[in-house]
Amino acid sequence: MKLINTEAAVGHVLCHDLTQIIPGVSKGPAFRKGHIVRPEDIPVLLSMGKEHLYIWESDEHTLHENDAAEILCRLCQGPGMCASEPKEGKIQLTAEWDGLFLADVERMRQLNSIGEIIISTRFSGFPVKKGDVLCGTRVIPLVIAKDRLAKAEGIAGDQPLLSLLPMKPKPYAVIATGSEVKKGLIEDRFTPVVDAKMAEYGCPKILQALPGDDPAAITAEIKNALSKGAEIVLCTGGMSVDPDDRTPLAIRQSGVKLVGYGAPVLPGAMFMMSYTEDNRAVCGLPGCVMYAKRTIFDLALPRMLAEVPITAKWLNGLGNGGLCLNCPECHFPNCTFGKGA
Repeated sequence: MKLINTEAAVGHVLCHDLTQIIPGVSKGPAFRKGHIVRPEDIPVLLSMGKEHLYIWESDEHTLHENDAAEILCRLCQGPGMCASEPKEGKIQLTAEWDGLFLADVERMRQLNSIGEIIISTRFSGFPVKKGDVLCGTRVIPLVIAKDRLAKAEGIAGDQPLLSLLPMKPKPYAVIATGSEVKKGLIEDRFTPVVDAKMAEYGCPKILQALPGDDPAAITAEIKNALSKGAEIVLCTGGMSVDPDDRTPLAIRQSGVKLVGYGAPVLPGAMFMMSYTEDNRAVCGLPGCVMYAKRTIFDLALPRMLAEVPITAKWLNGLGNGGLCLNCPECHFPNCTFGKGA
């Protein structure tokens, strides 16, 4: 800090708040800590009795907090994000459209390890709405060494830390397995649940089939759905390891590349994920999707619609947070479910 004459303070950074008292009208900070003194501020400061000011001594090796915050914002900001004006070293990013929010957690961890800088985001991997706050950046001191920001830029590279991917409505097909459903012995209660979830994202259904339990018939319907343009094929039921549950075999025989059968998520352990050669999703949905409020399907579907590949690594990482607590009042996604990957 340095004490200087107020009239010589233009361009310097204030070290603390300066309170202005107008009797019978107001009392509060007329100038905030970190404010850069402007020529028009001088008469106001003098009227407040401030003939001298404590300012930060800056040089070519330091940056003001707002300038530093703008650099951090640039490192984070991807397409579809709107930045606020810098204030007290802070900038917020908000969503300009609905989409799947993703953050590069490892690079963000490295940046936050530099010291005196902060990047804080909502949890990566979940859908957001237009106007949702995605991220906040700030620096701790009023002025910060330029070499810290240079280090941050080196870690971040030329790709933003954050992305907001539009989720595209995709045509889908439901292959509802089970001989009891095919014969009409019980009502198909699975398909309406799936349809409701797909409708949330505006996805059109182009085919529904009831092939029974015959693996060859299930496989034929999967291929038929793909030939008719389905970009997501959802096989419901028959996903357990019981001998008479044939859906996993049928999916394998449809010519897809298997990502994984089984996920460390409850409910949703018997989930199967696969892709065709042209990257269309073919999934086996376990019975829990029919009756549980939130399951593995709620975690995987946004990625399918945003065309983010579902990998074995991502599925395996869901174990930490993969246990739904079945709260009496569901607040998903504002809860721990699915927050491990």
